[in-house]
Amino acid sequence: MKIYLNGKFVAKEDARISVFDHGFLYGDGAFEGIRSYDGLVFKLSEHLDRLYETAHTLMIKIPLSKEEMQAAIIDTLKANRLLDAYIRVIVTRGEGDLGLDPRKCKGKANIVIITDKITLYPVELYKKGMEIITVPTVRNLPDALNPQLKSLNYLNNILAKIEANNSGFNEAIMLDHQGYVAECTGDNIFIIKKGVLSTPSQGRLKGITRDTVMELADLNQLKVEERIMTRHEVYVSDECFLTGTAAEIIPVVKVDGRVIGEGQPGKITLKLTKFFNQVTRKEGVRFSLDK
Repeated sequence: MKIYLNGKFVAKEDARISVFDHGFLYGDGAFEGIRSYDGLVFKLSEHLDRLYETAHTLMIKIPLSKEEMQAAIIDTLKANRLLDAYIRVIVTRGEGDLGLDPRKCKGKANIVIITDKITLYPVELYKKGMEIITVPTVRNLPDALNPQLKSLNYLNNILAKIEANNSGFNEAIMLDHQGYVAECTGDNIFIIKKGVLSTPSQGRLKGITRDTVMELADLNQLKVEERIMTRHEVYVSDECFLTGTAAEIIPVVKVDGRVIGEGQPGKITLKLTKFFNQVTRKEGVRFSLDK
């Protein structure tokens, strides 16, 4: 495996940055998870926009233009001979001292690109549906750490994931500080009730897959709503599913012990999954492994 590290390709075991990097010391940085499908990097432009927006808010200067970053991602896929891959792009503030002050980070931001395979959930769960729970850890307050920022500080999500794992579940719903449904630990959430597709409007990351599903629903004359959502509405929904770059679209058939709909992946969920699988081969940046 070849890792892109600040403009060079190095072996996995040689991919090292300083222990004084503020990404390591404080989670001070940004990242993106991206997918390539059969030589097409899906929604690459949208992912890079989100990465650079996060870095801008964090006041981290990425030493590559978006065009250069795109080329680096493609080159990393080619270096590893991967047409189908999960791509992790990481930007840290860089090396500083042991204090918090980002002004002490005098050098350039570090850029790491990893291309590999990923399996977030067992294959059988995509066929029969997944059971999830709500956990006590609430989503970060937007005015404390905005969930729109895809930063390296994922401790809020990790604590919720630990609670899910300790209860024997793969994923969990996180509520916002007002008790409304925000998102899951690593995925956005949707419900369908009487033919209307709904997703939380607050307290969640602006997911690329989430946006794609909403676009596909609109194209297929399915009404879409972004709104405040309660757990009760999830419990009594006809269908429920989660979305994310790594997860793609995965059906949910039980939440907090309540069966969703008929207890199996719903027709609209399956239809949207079919449309999504088609669009992942059409929208993005295409590349070839040929020299």
